[in-house]
Amino acid sequence: MLVNTVVFIENENDEPIESVFHHNIKSLLSMKNAVSTGVYKMNGICGYTGNDEKIIEKMAERIAHREPRGRVYNADGTLSVELDCEIKEETLLQLFEAHGEKMLDLISGSFAFLIYNHETGEIFAARDCFGIKPLYYGIFGGELVYASEIKAFLEYPNFVKEINHEALESYLSFQYSVLDETFFKGIFKLPAAHFLKYSNGELKIERYWQAMFSAENLPLEKIVDEIDESVKKSVQIQQESDSPIGSLLSGGVDSSYVAAVADKIEKTFTVGFDYAGFNEIEFAKNLSSEKNIENISKIISTDEYWDVLPKIQYFMDEPLADPAAVAQFFACKLAGEHVKCVLSGEGADELFGGYGIYREPLDLAPITRLPMFLRKFLGFLARKFPFKIKGRNYFIRASKTVEERFIGNAYIFNEEERTEILKNPSGITNSQITKPYYDKAKDLDDITKMQFLDIHLWLVGDILHNADRMAAANSLEMRVPFLDKDIFAIASKIPTKYRVNKRMGKFAFRIAAKRNFIDKREKKRMGFPVPTRHWLREEKYYNIVMDAFKQEFMAEFFNTDKLVTMLDRHKSGKEDNSRKIWTVYTFALWYGEFFE
Repeated sequence: MLVNTVVFIENENDEPIESVFHHNIKSLLSMKNAVSTGVYKMNGICGYTGNDEKIIEKMAERIAHREPRGRVYNADGTLSVELDCEIKEETLLQLFEAHGEKMLDLISGSFAFLIYNHETGEIFAARDCFGIKPLYYGIFGGELVYASEIKAFLEYPNFVKEINHEALESYLSFQYSVLDETFFKGIFKLPAAHFLKYSNGELKIERYWQAMFSAENLPLEKIVDEIDESVKKSVQIQQESDSPIGSLLSGGVDSSYVAAVADKIEKTFTVGFDYAGFNEIEFAKNLSSEKNIENISKIISTDEYWDVLPKIQYFMDEPLADPAAVAQFFACKLAGEHVKCVLSGEGADELFGGYGIYREPLDLAPITRLPMFLRKFLGFLARKFPFKIKGRNYFIRASKTVEERFIGNAYIFNEEERTEILKNPSGITNSQITKPYYDKAKDLDDITKMQFLDIHLWLVGDILHNADRMAAANSLEMRVPFLDKDIFAIASKIPTKYRVNKRMGKFAFRIAAKRNFIDKREKKRMGFPVPTRHWLREEKYYNIVMDAFKQEFMAEFFNTDKLVTMLDRHKSGKEDNSRKIWTVYTFALWYGEFFE
């Protein structure tokens, strides 16, 4: 059994928790800020409830890039855990012995672990609050099988590969695997902020923590102070390392904030594309120069980008159609040539309201203030307008509730479109997936509802999945300081107007960040911009995708004539179908890696 976690533990006197254990482990419960955590070194979990070591060795070989390690026992040999951390492995076992599942209230940060009771045969496993680290499980041949990555399951003799059609159908809308059951039938994700218990053949999954917003009437200056203080504290904790540490730096405010307040990083790493307007290396170099940090950059050629796509989908385990994943891969590869660990800025957009789509409720307010029957009527009229009439989509979106129009940061195919291209649609709806989250957020305003949904779906399914897999593919450890329970506690109480306004998102966060570096940018940052729309109109790449769409196996899932039409209309400039094409093409690459 191999476990992926690290725990930095402090008491109110900043004493190492190991010394506290020698005195009275029960005192943990009464400590102020008893535990804070971060990632120290990456490793992988894999195994099953049987005892064939050869099977486990083969599973471990599949995820050797995660650097798995051996089992650690408690003092009397009744419990074992495997992990790679800054403190003694026994500490995690002692926490479990003292508090059982309540130990999860005392730890934060990035972790996935599994503890085995050798007397009872019981298993206890848990995943961190935000889903930074992965953990999969399934029951095959009467045995519980588990691993950090799905590819390890391929070495288990009783596992038979079978595709989950519902996962494909929902993926076409969300652009990532959004269901608990993965693309592989019978293999499930342990959701973020959940623990697993397995005993006598019975499996129990429970949530142990909930990210919930509850805005308070606080002055802006106090909020900014608290953000800056908490970010600096988290970065200070997570930059501790026995070896040199770097930082991924895209040029945006999030990664710039991390790099600016980290005083122990030696290098920053940035990538861009050899395509006009899709390169932000200059911004990263400016920030690094300001802080006297060496910036190492790389221009990704178009051919490099396309050549590495199949490899990336292999490491992803499930199809992920975020074009920025390739930039993430090359950034991690570049960093891995110089350091073993990097800081990165994931999570700030979701916690503090950074995405442009979060401003939509403010933009739609002139219509959404009207009675619903009138909004629906205006939407009905707008659908009668010619497709290219300006403002048509505005009225259509305003006619819908936020629950109807927003499924997350990406919305690729709507349900009608995906039914048209699929051979055998299962009928799963987007609302079946999003409703449980909207139900929990029903008392929040529309902007906060969108953030809540993204924290529970988009962040873990796209952003963190991408970050974990691309770092692991390069045997690199990635730490994400913004995804900390203390930071979320501050973000959760920020009034909506200080998160998102009509001009920008992350309003209070940006003020806090700008205290720490000079912003020399003359234009809005584009994120990890990828020129897929342009590439797909070039003959070379159009033909590559066309060949993929015409593969024999694609006809098992899709009406391929519809795919061809979609691609042709994009190439001719009649429509911008780039994201839809990319989503289907990514599936084709993934299927080719795992099933062909």
